[in-house]
Amino acid sequence: MYLSAPMQRFVLHWGEMGARWGVNRSIAQIHALLYLADEPLDAEEIVDTLKIARSNVSNSLKELQALGLVNREQVLGDRRDRFTATHEPWDMLMAIAEARKQREIDPTIQILQECADAAEADGNTPELAAERLRRMEEFVTNLTGWYGQVKSLPQGTLIKLMKLGARIAKFVGG
Repeated sequence: MYLSAPMQRFVLHWGEMGARWGVNRSIAQIHALLYLADEPLDAEEIVDTLKIARSNVSNSLKELQALGLVNREQVLGDRRDRFTATHEPWDMLMAIAEARKQREIDPTIQILQECADAAEADGNTPELAAERLRRMEEFVTNLTGWYGQVKSLPQGTLIKLMKLGARIAKFVGG
């Protein structure tokens, strides 16, 4: 696949951003390439375009599929699997947010609950520390609850809310 200079810049930058977000650079670059592609690509096309090892491409594609960011397609008469990325930024955001919540936030809530419960039951833990642990657990739990409510809203409603920005505070008395 041919990549123009702006396309190359996007793929490289997406890879850098992925690395900063804790995602392997190759995974992010493959995602960016598939996002820009006007037709499904097979693994060899990805290898040739990005100059990444075949095994790395295979593993990265599995990870992207698990995240819900890439789909595998088959073409009649062709044994090769081809891959496409969702082209809707909103769907990408929601898939990434959900994966990060499951991988990072949910285990944190569990640990916070265990620590707060143990601190409250432990006579050696200062009351202030136990209070702070419980406040943190409640905060993260409430934030997760809010996320669950927001993600269930229709996309159009969420986009309107985003566009309202800080003006939304007028409606809630802030």
